[in-house]
Amino acid sequence: MEQSSNTGKVRVRFAPSPTGQVHVGNARTALFNWLFARQQGGVFVLRIEDTDLERSEPRFETQLIEDLKWLGLDWDEGPDVGGPYPPYRQSDKWQVYREYAERLVSEGKAYCCFCTPETLDRQREEAMAQHLQPNYPGTCRNLTPAEANRRSAAGELCAIRLKIPNKPIRFHDVVHGWVEFSNDVVSDLIIVRSTGVPVYNYVVVVDDSEMKITHVIRGDDHLSNTPKQVALYEALDWPVPEFAHLSTILGPDKERLSKRHGATSLANFREMGVLPEALMNYMALLGWAPTGGDREIFSPAELVKEFDLARVTPSPAVFDFEKLYWLNRHYIKQAAPERIAALAEPFYERALGIPELTTEVRTWLEHVTAALVHSVNKLDELPERAGSVLHFDPAGAIAAPENAEVLSAASTKQVLDCFAAKLIAEPEPIAAPRFKALIKEVQKETGVKGPALFHPIRIVLTGAQSGPEFDKLVPLMEEGSGLTLPKPIFSVKKRVAAFLQVQAARG
Repeated sequence: MEQSSNTGKVRVRFAPSPTGQVHVGNARTALFNWLFARQQGGVFVLRIEDTDLERSEPRFETQLIEDLKWLGLDWDEGPDVGGPYPPYRQSDKWQVYREYAERLVSEGKAYCCFCTPETLDRQREEAMAQHLQPNYPGTCRNLTPAEANRRSAAGELCAIRLKIPNKPIRFHDVVHGWVEFSNDVVSDLIIVRSTGVPVYNYVVVVDDSEMKITHVIRGDDHLSNTPKQVALYEALDWPVPEFAHLSTILGPDKERLSKRHGATSLANFREMGVLPEALMNYMALLGWAPTGGDREIFSPAELVKEFDLARVTPSPAVFDFEKLYWLNRHYIKQAAPERIAALAEPFYERALGIPELTTEVRTWLEHVTAALVHSVNKLDELPERAGSVLHFDPAGAIAAPENAEVLSAASTKQVLDCFAAKLIAEPEPIAAPRFKALIKEVQKETGVKGPALFHPIRIVLTGAQSGPEFDKLVPLMEEGSGLTLPKPIFSVKKRVAAFLQVQAARG
């Protein structure tokens, strides 16, 4: 049977299992479905596939909905918004699945299988020992209905298996073209377990058909499931949808992307301070390329306009974290400052050890963020980037091995003594232009310049020889020194005085 063409309105679905966080691969699948539906003026459906009762949890369903919305996706039908083809959770459809399975049995297209797990394991091992495909050998395929009913009535548990036809199974894939599987590599598949629980390959066909899905866009790890599902469509006399299997996403080492590579879920990237528009833009380029040119920056509206399922490549896509961070920096610069400041607040709260920011502290941190955010890849780096402002540890700076050579140089004491003497007479707060002028005065009076001048002053104020420019740091230090915080922010003058005091005490 050739694949049926769908001439009606495009309908696609994203059907995650609520068994954990939304992985990047699944998120890209959701994105491509959404882009295709929006580009075609079609319908995007969210369906929850929770037939794995032991691992499915409501908290994961709640999180995946929140994460998809955070990414910028919306759906026309789903468990939270309803729609014309309910229910949108598989666990609410057990009776529907049972009825279709019984129909297949009554029509002779499926049968009861009484083989025990031990029997199936032994048969599989024997086939593999003979280097054969470990298919189910059809032990119960030819049982008469009367015999099957007798054994069931006697209390024997049975699964329900679909009879795979004795012919190749062929279907069209937008990404891979026409695909054909020989029937001898596809076993008579179980559609309902002996426990009464229907299996994935069966329920997904029932759901997709009842929800009028026209295009099944999913990861290529499902490619081997497709002939089984096509066989079910044909057995049930239902149109076969168009398929598009998306390539695997690899880590930088060309192995399948996993937790060992770092962040792999929407929640991970959200917690790191990656902007959703940056992640959406980047994921859209994983296995898809726009027409012409090397353009890489697209707004969601531009992605919808440009997206073409025919330009999805079958080659694996490599997840390049640096490319994502480059895009994130771009979108951070483009975003409204007040939005970035608000997104940065949780990171500062954790770093400062306070549960909630006061109005005064929030205003100051807005200034900190504005001064430093363009030098970070993601927002969770802001507290570390602002570390020289948020924290002051003169003892640690003096003890740091990397500072020893600078602090022991003959010119360092001369520079610091001159600098400290000039600060004593300065009113607080010290403005950045005045601070710059003071350094020039120190240079003129001591004759010290370059790193020998700047490194000691930077160590005294920040604890390190490098970091953000003084023009940015000084105003932040001065403004922060007037705030009430668990660990006080020291002004420039107090930092120099405290540093020299600790240094003198250490001899």
